[in-house]
Amino acid sequence: MRSRRLALRKDYHINIFYSEEDGGYIADVPDLAHCSAFGNTPDEALKEVLVAKDAWLSAARKNMKPIPVPRYKPAIYQLKREVSNR
Repeated sequence: MRSRRLALRKDYHINIFYSEEDGGYIADVPDLAHCSAFGNTPDEALKEVLVAKDAWLSAARKNMKPIPVPRYKPAIYQLKREVSNR
C-alpha cells in the first residue's frame, strides 16, 4: 500500500502562477479539488501546496473518500520558428 501511495503522490501535476489580484504566487493540484496554496515566491507556493496536498490525501483516507488517480496532463506549448529561405 505504501508504494502505491507514494507513486500516486509523485504523479500529481502542480500548477504555479502569479496572481496580480493576490499579489503573489498560487500553486494548485488540478486533480485534487480545491487543493491550492499561496506564497510570496514560486518556491514558497510549492512548499505550501505540498503541505496542502498531504493534508488533502490524509483527510480523504481518514474519511474513506476516494483518492483520484492522477489524470491531469499539462499542455506543452512551443513557439514555431520561422524558417528563412536563405
